[in-house]
Amino acid sequence: MPDSGTSERVPGSGLGSAERVPGGRRAAGRARGPRRAWLRHWYAWAMVAPVLIVMAVLIGWPLARGVYLSLTDATEANVGRTIGVNVIPSRYEFVGLDNYLDILGSGLFWAKLGWTVTWTVACVALHYGLGLGLAVLLHRKLRFRSVYRVLLILPWAIPAFVAAFIWRYLYNSDYGVINAMLEAAGIGAVGWLNDPFTARIAVIAVNVWLGVPFMMVAMLGGLQSIPKELYEAAEVDGASPWQRFTNITLPSLRAVSSTVILLGTIWTFNMFPVIFLVTGGGPGSETEILVTYAFREAFTGVRNYSGSATWGVIILLLLVLMAFGYRRALRKTGEVW
Repeated sequence: MPDSGTSERVPGSGLGSAERVPGGRRAAGRARGPRRAWLRHWYAWAMVAPVLIVMAVLIGWPLARGVYLSLTDATEANVGRTIGVNVIPSRYEFVGLDNYLDILGSGLFWAKLGWTVTWTVACVALHYGLGLGLAVLLHRKLRFRSVYRVLLILPWAIPAFVAAFIWRYLYNSDYGVINAMLEAAGIGAVGWLNDPFTARIAVIAVNVWLGVPFMMVAMLGGLQSIPKELYEAAEVDGASPWQRFTNITLPSLRAVSSTVILLGTIWTFNMFPVIFLVTGGGPGSETEILVTYAFREAFTGVRNYSGSATWGVIILLLLVLMAFGYRRALRKTGEVW
């Protein structure tokens, strides 16, 4: 009776001793797998190689450098620099996780995180709700529908910094158009950017104005992919417009909605131009979100490079955790993403 721990040699197979041992064939297959894939798909690897190199240079290296700086006490005063012919060496030291503990243990971080989450949830909810509503309206047969679509897409075509400057002018307390209209209607002028509450409302309004067109276009594309036969069958069965919307439209848009909500959340969480250019984080620092505060740490006053890098790494980790949690929630509901 042959030993169960060995495998017999197959006559005429030409298998060597390495493949007669248990798992030898699988090990050889694994060894040949990457090489075989390379030989078969070398052109695909050659096509993506430039992109991978560019990403490694533009994203990988700065990310690695940022993670390293977050573990040091690097500031403008102790980093190396060259002044004329004089070379000043770096004097910053490795401090481990001290920067993370200091930030996570401070009330400032949690205050900024709370406002950032509020800002993100409010903006994305309004983006999705208004975008879906406009998409449903434009999906119907309307006169001048193409004109409406072009006009509603215009805010998306305008660069964010241009839109921010325009809205800053509109919100101006002395000669802004919004206050001029309020005074013409018999309502007193409002210091939109001078009060913390109105300043937060103002930046949310600007970001919603910028983000709704993207949601509208994405939802409109999803609506156009839904078969009309479903609505016709539901109408024959006596379903009301609301029932058709909740039982056909929303479930059919679930895949599109999950993607655009995730993208909108990431973009809004890191929406630097609107906050920085409309309010500058003010009044005081009431409208600053995490990314604008990280910018302030790195580029204002005595530049705290290690602190800014730590804030950046924490923001990245928060977004990664959010994305994984969102993906897991979608899988539990049966969505493949």
